[in-house]
Amino acid sequence: PDVIIEAQFDDNDAEHGQDHLQDMLTDDIKKLSLDNGEKGKAAGVTGVHRTKQDDGPKVNDPRLLPDEFLQRTAKVVYILEKKHSRAATGFIKLLADRNSELFKRCAMFSPVDHRVPRVYVPLADCPPDFVTKPEAYSQMLFICRIVDWKEDSNFASGQLCKSLGQAGEIEPESEGILTEYGVDFSDFSPEVLECLPQNLPWVISPGELAKRRDLR
Repeated sequence: PDVIIEAQFDDNDAEHGQDHLQDMLTDDIKKLSLDNGEKGKAAGVTGVHRTKQDDGPKVNDPRLLPDEFLQRTAKVVYILEKKHSRAATGFIKLLADRNSELFKRCAMFSPVDHRVPRVYVPLADCPPDFVTKPEAYSQMLFICRIVDWKEDSNFASGQLCKSLGQAGEIEPESEGILTEYGVDFSDFSPEVLECLPQNLPWVISPGELAKRRDLR
Protein backbone atom coordinates (compact mmCIF):
# COMPACT_ATOMS: atom_id res chain seq x y z
CA PRO A 1 0.00 0.00 0.00
CA ASP A 2 2.95 2.35 0.39
CA VAL A 3 5.29 3.86 -2.15
CA ILE A 4 8.98 3.78 -1.34
CA ILE A 5 11.04 6.49 -2.98
CA GLU A 6 14.77 5.95 -3.40
CA ALA A 7 16.86 9.10 -3.80
CA GLN A 8 20.57 9.61 -4.22
CA PHE A 9 22.11 12.29 -2.02
CA ASP A 10 25.28 13.75 -3.52
CA ASP A 11 27.38 16.88 -3.22
CA ASN A 12 24.94 18.92 -5.29
CA ASP A 13 22.16 18.16 -2.82
CA ALA A 14 24.43 19.08 0.06
CA GLU A 15 24.89 22.53 -1.42
CA HIS A 16 21.12 23.13 -1.57
CA GLY A 17 20.50 21.71 1.88
CA GLN A 18 18.01 19.24 3.36
CA ASP A 19 14.99 21.34 2.31
CA HIS A 20 15.90 20.91 -1.35
CA LEU A 21 16.12 17.12 -0.95
CA GLN A 22 12.77 16.97 0.85
CA ASP A 23 11.12 19.04 -1.89
CA MET A 24 12.42 16.57 -4.49
CA LEU A 25 11.02 13.63 -2.54
CA THR A 26 7.70 15.41 -2.11
CA ASP A 27 7.40 15.96 -5.86
CA ASP A 28 8.18 12.28 -6.55
CA ILE A 29 5.57 11.13 -4.06
CA LYS A 30 2.96 13.37 -5.65
CA LYS A 31 3.67 11.82 -9.05
CA LEU A 32 3.25 8.32 -7.65
CA SER A 33 -0.03 8.85 -5.79
CA LEU A 34 -1.79 5.49 -5.61
CA ASP A 35 -5.27 6.98 -5.64
CA ASN A 36 -6.52 7.61 -9.20
CA GLY A 37 -9.36 9.74 -7.89
CA GLU A 38 -6.99 12.03 -6.01
CA LYS A 39 -4.37 12.31 -8.74
CA GLY A 40 -3.30 15.89 -9.21
CA LYS A 41 -4.89 17.04 -5.92
CA ALA A 42 -2.15 16.02 -3.51
CA ALA A 43 -0.44 19.01 -1.90
CA GLY A 44 1.76 19.63 1.12
CA VAL A 45 2.88 16.00 1.36
CA THR A 46 5.36 15.51 4.21
CA GLY A 47 5.55 11.72 4.18
CA VAL A 48 4.22 8.65 2.41
CA HIS A 49 0.66 9.07 1.15
CA ARG A 50 -1.38 6.06 2.29
CA THR A 51 -4.78 5.53 0.67
CA LYS A 52 -7.73 4.10 2.57
CA GLN A 53 -9.78 1.16 1.36
CA ASP A 54 -12.76 3.38 0.49
CA ASP A 55 -10.83 6.20 -1.19
CA GLY A 56 -11.08 4.57 -4.61
CA PRO A 57 -9.32 1.96 -6.74
CA LYS A 58 -5.58 1.46 -6.25
CA VAL A 59 -3.05 1.10 -9.02
CA ASN A 60 -1.62 -2.34 -8.24
CA ASP A 61 -0.45 -3.10 -11.78
CA PRO A 62 3.29 -2.28 -11.95
CA ARG A 63 3.01 -2.00 -15.73
CA LEU A 64 1.24 1.34 -15.22
CA LEU A 65 4.23 2.83 -13.36
CA PRO A 66 7.19 4.49 -15.11
CA ASP A 67 10.20 2.26 -15.64
CA GLU A 68 12.46 4.41 -13.45
CA PHE A 69 10.36 3.50 -10.39
CA LEU A 70 10.47 -0.26 -10.95
CA GLN A 71 12.94 -2.65 -9.33
CA ARG A 72 13.65 -5.67 -11.50
CA THR A 73 13.58 -9.00 -9.65
CA ALA A 74 14.51 -12.51 -10.74
CA LYS A 75 14.97 -16.05 -9.44
CA VAL A 76 17.71 -18.58 -10.19
CA VAL A 77 16.08 -21.62 -11.80
CA TYR A 78 19.08 -23.65 -12.96
CA ILE A 79 22.87 -23.74 -12.57
CA LEU A 80 24.22 -23.99 -16.10
CA GLU A 81 27.90 -24.32 -15.22
CA LYS A 82 29.74 -24.55 -11.91
CA LYS A 83 32.58 -22.06 -12.18
CA HIS A 84 33.86 -22.25 -8.60
CA SER A 85 36.29 -24.99 -7.66
CA ARG A 86 34.23 -25.76 -4.50
CA ALA A 87 37.49 -25.53 -2.54
CA ALA A 88 38.07 -22.89 0.10
CA THR A 89 40.70 -21.87 2.63
CA GLY A 90 39.62 -21.30 6.21
CA PHE A 91 39.60 -22.33 9.85
CA ILE A 92 37.86 -25.06 11.84
CA LYS A 93 36.18 -24.71 15.21
CA LEU A 94 33.86 -26.67 17.44
CA LEU A 95 30.11 -26.19 17.19
CA ALA A 96 28.53 -23.88 19.76
CA ASP A 97 25.90 -26.38 20.99
CA ARG A 98 27.91 -29.04 22.82
CA ASN A 99 24.77 -31.00 23.75
CA SER A 100 23.58 -31.59 20.19
CA GLU A 101 24.10 -34.79 18.24
CA LEU A 102 25.73 -32.78 15.48
CA PHE A 103 28.48 -31.71 17.89
CA LYS A 104 29.60 -35.34 18.19
CA ARG A 105 29.88 -35.79 14.44
CA CYS A 106 30.84 -32.46 12.84
CA ALA A 107 32.94 -29.34 13.19
CA MET A 108 32.37 -25.94 11.63
CA PHE A 109 34.60 -24.73 8.80
CA SER A 110 34.69 -20.94 8.36
CA PRO A 111 36.11 -19.82 4.99
CA VAL A 112 38.37 -16.80 4.74
CA ASP A 113 36.40 -15.72 1.66
CA HIS A 114 33.05 -14.57 3.05
CA ARG A 115 31.35 -15.24 -0.30
CA VAL A 116 31.71 -18.96 0.45
CA PRO A 117 29.23 -20.42 2.97
CA ARG A 118 30.26 -21.98 6.24
CA VAL A 119 30.59 -25.75 6.01
CA TYR A 120 29.93 -28.73 8.26
CA VAL A 121 32.94 -31.08 8.11
CA PRO A 122 33.18 -34.54 9.74
CA LEU A 123 35.23 -34.75 12.93
CA ALA A 124 36.95 -37.75 11.37
CA ASP A 125 38.62 -35.36 8.88
CA CYS A 126 39.92 -33.13 11.68
CA PRO A 127 43.18 -33.71 13.60
CA PRO A 128 42.89 -36.42 16.29
CA ASP A 129 43.28 -34.00 19.22
CA PHE A 130 41.09 -31.26 17.75
CA VAL A 131 38.16 -31.90 20.13
CA THR A 132 40.33 -31.81 23.26
CA LYS A 133 42.59 -28.93 22.12
CA PRO A 134 40.65 -26.80 19.60
CA GLU A 135 42.59 -23.66 20.55
CA ALA A 136 45.76 -25.23 19.12
CA TYR A 137 44.20 -25.06 15.64
CA SER A 138 42.56 -21.64 15.87
CA GLN A 139 45.20 -20.09 13.56
CA MET A 140 45.77 -23.15 11.38
CA LEU A 141 44.66 -22.89 7.73
CA PHE A 142 42.83 -25.82 6.16
CA ILE A 143 41.54 -26.59 2.69
CA CYS A 144 37.90 -27.72 2.58
CA ARG A 145 35.96 -28.87 -0.47
CA ILE A 146 32.17 -28.48 -0.56
CA VAL A 147 30.41 -31.71 -1.57
CA ASP A 148 26.75 -30.86 -0.94
CA TRP A 149 24.42 -28.08 0.16
CA LYS A 150 20.86 -29.05 1.00
CA GLU A 151 18.08 -26.58 0.30
CA ASP A 152 16.80 -26.67 3.89
CA SER A 153 20.20 -26.07 5.52
CA ASN A 154 21.99 -22.80 6.23
CA PHE A 155 25.37 -24.51 5.97
CA ALA A 156 26.96 -26.64 3.28
CA SER A 157 28.54 -30.06 3.82
CA GLY A 158 32.16 -30.71 2.95
CA GLN A 159 35.38 -32.57 3.59
CA LEU A 160 38.71 -31.34 4.90
CA CYS A 161 41.34 -32.02 2.28
CA LYS A 162 44.57 -30.74 3.75
CA SER A 163 46.19 -28.76 6.53
CA LEU A 164 48.16 -25.89 5.01
CA GLY A 165 49.95 -24.43 8.03
CA GLN A 166 49.86 -21.25 10.08
CA ALA A 167 47.79 -18.36 8.79
CA GLY A 168 49.81 -15.31 7.73
CA GLU A 169 52.77 -17.26 6.35
CA ILE A 170 53.51 -16.90 2.65
CA GLU A 171 53.59 -20.56 1.60
CA PRO A 172 50.28 -21.68 3.20
CA GLU A 173 48.48 -18.55 2.02
CA SER A 174 49.80 -18.94 -1.55
CA GLU A 175 48.93 -22.63 -1.71
CA GLY A 176 45.41 -21.85 -0.48
CA ILE A 177 44.84 -19.25 -3.19
CA LEU A 178 46.12 -21.56 -5.93
CA THR A 179 43.90 -24.41 -4.71
CA GLU A 180 40.80 -22.22 -4.51
CA TYR A 181 41.22 -21.16 -8.14
CA GLY A 182 42.01 -24.67 -9.36
CA VAL A 183 45.60 -23.93 -10.42
CA ASP A 184 47.78 -27.01 -10.78
CA PHE A 185 51.03 -26.10 -8.99
CA SER A 186 52.51 -29.61 -8.77
CA ASP A 187 56.01 -30.33 -10.08
CA PHE A 188 56.45 -30.92 -13.80
CA SER A 189 56.75 -34.57 -14.79
CA PRO A 190 59.98 -35.93 -16.34
CA GLU A 191 58.17 -36.18 -19.70
CA VAL A 192 57.50 -32.45 -19.67
CA LEU A 193 61.02 -31.56 -18.61
CA GLU A 194 62.45 -33.63 -21.48
CA CYS A 195 60.74 -31.25 -23.93
CA LEU A 196 62.98 -28.42 -22.77
CA PRO A 197 66.41 -27.78 -24.34
CA GLN A 198 69.05 -29.91 -22.65
CA ASN A 199 72.16 -28.10 -23.90
CA LEU A 200 72.50 -25.04 -21.70
CA PRO A 201 72.84 -22.11 -21.94
CA TRP A 202 70.17 -22.14 -24.63
CA VAL A 203 69.69 -19.25 -27.08
CA ILE A 204 67.27 -18.58 -29.93
CA SER A 205 68.94 -19.17 -33.27
CA PRO A 206 69.00 -16.35 -35.87
CA GLY A 207 66.86 -18.50 -38.16
CA GLU A 208 64.13 -18.76 -35.58
CA LEU A 209 64.29 -15.03 -34.81
CA ALA A 210 63.83 -14.27 -38.52
CA LYS A 211 60.47 -16.02 -38.72
CA ARG A 212 59.13 -15.04 -35.29
CA ARG A 213 57.68 -11.83 -33.91
CA ASP A 214 59.89 -10.55 -31.11
CA LEU A 215 57.74 -9.51 -28.15
CA ARG A 216 60.57 -9.09 -25.66
